Amino acid sequence: MSKRLANLFASPSKEELNACWELCRLNNNMGCWTTWIPTAWALAMVYHAQPQIPGALALMWAAKYFVLCSGIKSLIMTIDDILDHDIDAMVVRTKNRAIPRGAISLDRAWLFFGLQVVLGVCLAQAILDPVSRRFAAAAAPLFVIYPTCKRWMYFAPVTLGLMFTVGVFMGWSTLSLTKQLPYEILVPIYIGGCCWVWTYETIYQHMDKVDDVKIGIRSSALLCGRYTIPVCSTTAIAFFGLLTYGGYLNGHSYPFFAGVLLAAVLLMSKLLRTNIECPADCRDFFLQTPLIGQIIVGGFAADAVIARISNDIAL
Repeated sequence: MSKRLANLFASPSKEELNACWELCRLNNNMGCWTTWIPTAWALAMVYHAQPQIPGALALMWAAKYFVLCSGIKSLIMTIDDILDHDIDAMVVRTKNRAIPRGAISLDRAWLFFGLQVVLGVCLAQAILDPVSRRFAAAAAPLFVIYPTCKRWMYFAPVTLGLMFTVGVFMGWSTLSLTKQLPYEILVPIYIGGCCWVWTYETIYQHMDKVDDVKIGIRSSALLCGRYTIPVCSTTAIAFFGLLTYGGYLNGHSYPFFAGVLLAAVLLMSKLLRTNIECPADCRDFFLQTPLIGQIIVGGFAADAVIARISNDIAL
């Protein structure tokens, strides 16, 4: 036991440090973008709805949340690799990840995850307001539940959407002067964001479907099968529809709607050209995800800025 403890808390080797970098996916900002973008939507929305909020404060919180979302992404990726290490070893795309190839032991990976949790809790306590902390705490169990979902159900993207899109509530609560949440506006945005996650995650899961069948893993890609494009087209339309509705209720105008329209054209045109039997096509569709969200962020922000300039309100 003492030897195991000594090994557990020994100084990390260079290989283990590189493995920790891999566990966090620090060379890939996809997870950061997909958690930060819904938060940025909310920050831009409350900046539009409450003219007393200075633009510098909104930008400061956007930057703070980008750092926080980078940490959240790293934590999610680490626990995902820990809980999925046995499956990853049997999948062509993931068999060379850090844990399956032996670059870091499972015990040391758990220790690294624990350190991230402690750091994350300290940062949340120091930076976030009480309401945002409650939303973060509510979403935290999903970080552990999500990696297990494909072992027992086909709807893992639903869990991922609930987790990734919670920033809609956190962003509004953080920046709002009143701290009151307009759920009639935010809930449609939240549900729409979940539909967006289903869309890109289902296409992404088609990359592993051959291995998933062999292993006996469930996925939304296998559930939808040859109906994937019609199903994902429906969830994409629901995403843009709910997003537009929420923006309309919040008083947004033409620049926002133009941003949504541009994002919709890009996403739908790419989706309808995607061959779900071609992993490269599925990967290309998935990699377009941050751009779609960024365009919508730009639409929200441009609309808020133009509205302030038109009404002689300080930026």
